[in-house]
Amino acid sequence: IGVTHSSDYSMWKKNEYASNGVRDFAEKGEAWALMKEIEEAGEKIQSVHGIFSAPAISSGTGQTSTELEAHSRHPLVSFVVRIVPSPDWFVGIDSLNLCEGDHWMDEVSVDLFPYDAGTDSGFTFSSPNFATIPQDTVTEITCSSPSHPANSFYYPKLKILPPIAQVTMVKLKKSQLGLSAPFINLPAKTNEIIDTVS
Repeated sequence: IGVTHSSDYSMWKKNEYASNGVRDFAEKGEAWALMKEIEEAGEKIQSVHGIFSAPAISSGTGQTSTELEAHSRHPLVSFVVRIVPSPDWFVGIDSLNLCEGDHWMDEVSVDLFPYDAGTDSGFTFSSPNFATIPQDTVTEITCSSPSHPANSFYYPKLKILPPIAQVTMVKLKKSQLGLSAPFINLPAKTNEIIDTVS
């Protein structure tokens, strides 16, 4: 699930608490609460311009695509993509600005690394539900953090964890109103299992 938005909106942020909507989506793939949060933000402060999603990637590797629309007053893009199976892990982007100065970027690619939503304490992809009480903040999962040998991403001999996905956004057109419709492409990296924006 993703949105184009202004700086007045935040879907998620590293080192801050995940909303109930992000929690439900990361843990169970339930999008209702997150969609409601997005719609409320759009209605109250008009900070959200558009919502987008893409078809799921059905196997451990693959790619998917969708189109989205950004606006000069809503040039930021944020999204979350569930990692399935996992306790509450996801990849995503927080408030990427599609503008550079006074023009839209023609193309931008970003490597995606796993994040822990801070709502489930499972260490492995198939851990049973084990709620984190009290809730923790959203943290990036690295090759050494969490530093537990049972952690699915624990590789203490690596300096950095390789990205598990990459997103490439390409400007498709510019309308008469100055709107841009970038293309989002989520090819899987390495052999890690990811699900896509859904």
